[in-house]
Amino acid sequence: MGKPLVEAIGEANYCADGFVAELESIAAALQPFMREDERTISTIHFEPLGVVAAITPWNFPILMLQQSVLPALIAGNTVVTKPSEVSPLVAHEYYAILNEFLPKDVLINVTGDGAQGKALVASTVDLIVFTGSRTTGAHIAAAAGARLARVILELGGKDPLVVLDDADIAGAADFAARNSFRNAGQVCVSTERIYVDRKVARAFESAVVERAALLKLGDPADPTTSIGPMSSARQKSLVERHIQGALKDGARLLFGNRTQEGNFVEPTVLAGVNHSMEIMREETFGPVACIMEFDSIDQAVSLANDSPFGLGAAVFGADESRATNVAERLSTGMVGVNRGCGGAEGCPWVGAKQSGVGFHSGVEGHRQFAQLRVLSKKKS
Repeated sequence: MGKPLVEAIGEANYCADGFVAELESIAAALQPFMREDERTISTIHFEPLGVVAAITPWNFPILMLQQSVLPALIAGNTVVTKPSEVSPLVAHEYYAILNEFLPKDVLINVTGDGAQGKALVASTVDLIVFTGSRTTGAHIAAAAGARLARVILELGGKDPLVVLDDADIAGAADFAARNSFRNAGQVCVSTERIYVDRKVARAFESAVVERAALLKLGDPADPTTSIGPMSSARQKSLVERHIQGALKDGARLLFGNRTQEGNFVEPTVLAGVNHSMEIMREETFGPVACIMEFDSIDQAVSLANDSPFGLGAAVFGADESRATNVAERLSTGMVGVNRGCGGAEGCPWVGAKQSGVGFHSGVEGHRQFAQLRVLSKKKS
């Protein structure tokens, strides 16, 4: 799907290095535990749901696969998966490894496009795990709701970054460039909206442009490449439409937007954007940093929350207490202060609003792949 080779190897190594620890974490989360009062002793058990269908995305073809498959299997379910048709061979190799050790037909891999995904959703599976767009997630939720099938949906994001007037400009710009352009912006928690205090806006814009200029666009097999091609011509077309639409509506081009052959999109920095522009409302999923100024913290919070998406967010400010107060007012499932939104080890990966239904990872996430059953007895 165009991911630079260094990053692709890093993703595979991350999954491999954490494999055993992840199995142990899931197993521990699913151990029975007891609750009691003066009359009753109850044991909470976690039992298999049955068959889990996992429909996984192309942008992290190993990581998202592993995060869907392992908790489903350890909970005692059988699993049918359909990886994205953009990167199906990664899943094929992953399953070949796991199936060397699993009983026959416990883990089945189905390849194909949306038709196969729809067939899985329409089948009698007991849980549907999906990572992908909000639009597709809504269709899955509607279809599953007709028969009250369980779903875990990790959907799109339009993550905001709020840069306060006392922020470390260099640190905030480092994060903005890295999180806007990593994997050509094809990350669910990419920074897609940047709100910066007007007093420091010029300095911040210059710093982001400096960092964008250092990135090398090119062959993903070249170890010096920072950004490879978009995953498809369709994805490139969407990103270009958002950029051109913003420029037509008055955005200022600070860097990038030069014509590229193939599926490449140059890292692009835009300023003077606003919420009337599609690029600030809909998920772009491309290497674009969009910068908008604000005059007060209340305005920044209002702008950041003005979205149906609510996956992740970040706030940068030297006064950590003040920045944390801003972070606590953002309507997202995850938010970082002077860092990215991902939590400490063992935290769930969770979205708010239309960025998710249910969640995965951590004790709470692992348990969503099992049927919780309460067995109670009289206290003697």
